[in-house]
Amino acid sequence: MDSSLPIAVLIPCYNEEAAIGRVVADFRRVLPRATIYVYDNNSRDRTREVALAAGAVVRSEPLQGKGHVVRRMFADVEAEIYVLVDGDATYDAESAPAMISALREGPLDMVNGARVTDIKEAYRPGHRFGNWMLTSIVRWIFGDRIKDMLSGYRVFSRRYVKSFPALAAGFETETELTVHALELRMPTAEIPTPYKDRPVGSVSKLNTFRDGFRILWMILVLVKEERPMLFFSFLALVLAVLSGGLAAPVITEFWTTGLVPRLPTAVLSMGLMILTFLSLACGLILDTVTRGRREMKRMRYLHVPALVPPNNGSSGPR
Repeated sequence: MDSSLPIAVLIPCYNEEAAIGRVVADFRRVLPRATIYVYDNNSRDRTREVALAAGAVVRSEPLQGKGHVVRRMFADVEAEIYVLVDGDATYDAESAPAMISALREGPLDMVNGARVTDIKEAYRPGHRFGNWMLTSIVRWIFGDRIKDMLSGYRVFSRRYVKSFPALAAGFETETELTVHALELRMPTAEIPTPYKDRPVGSVSKLNTFRDGFRILWMILVLVKEERPMLFFSFLALVLAVLSGGLAAPVITEFWTTGLVPRLPTAVLSMGLMILTFLSLACGLILDTVTRGRREMKRMRYLHVPALVPPNNGSSGPR
């Protein structure tokens, strides 16, 4: 691995006094030339002091939520390679050099650290099932290239980081990170990485149901934004089925008696069918708009120089 490239390790933190010292020390050991940034998100414990003592550059993000922290880190930090990792000491620092090498040799724009563990306390069955379900939805809609969408351990190129819009506020940011790479068809890879349980005194901030629903909502929003024809076609199908279900007895009675005694039902059915065609029209229009937005994002992505593979004999960006 070429050590001359600027590498930034980005660690978002909230009340991680018990773990952050170990995380900083581990990444300083395996990536001695990297600059380690710890972004404190309104911690009420000694996270800042411990991170400073461990040798990290400590900064703050006042808006609460991991998505806000990621947005600030990506905007503020300048590097060629970015390592994003949670500050809870559950991810394996030893995997970072291999992930960076994969990024450089590709060259790739994102390498995802897929969690591998047999420790039930580290990766609870509810979280494992939720991750599988949500990842499966994203893989079905946006592309089958990522198996652990909610991993908090990733390596990015500068080209990825500086083209990422970062609109999420909380833990749904991992979904946004994944979909951004899939939508722009960026070269990506996934490497299995060991996953450990938290050290004593460190508590998970993830709420299984609350954050699970927020991630599911983010997926729906991204489908609407990035696949409007699919979203509004499905909505039109639902409306058409409802309209047909309401209209069936009205039509049957009309053919039998020549009367329409259920006038309100007939009007409702007609209104739903009008909404069906409006939904399809919205899908067609927004699909054209989305194509233009995707082209603009693609141009922004291409505006940032790409990494040159190490075998090209160059150590800098292209």
